[in-house]
Amino acid sequence: MPKGDKGSYTDKQKRKAEHIEEGYEKRGTSKKEAEKRAW
Repeated sequence: MPKGDKGSYTDKQKRKAEHIEEGYEKRGTSKKEAEKRAW
């Protein structure tokens, strides 16, 4: 599995990571950095 493949995560885990990412973005973190931190 290539690094960064999110296919093995459950829907619940994906939703939670998305929510975390949105929280970082609201605080002014760049989209790319927010995605890294969320996962």
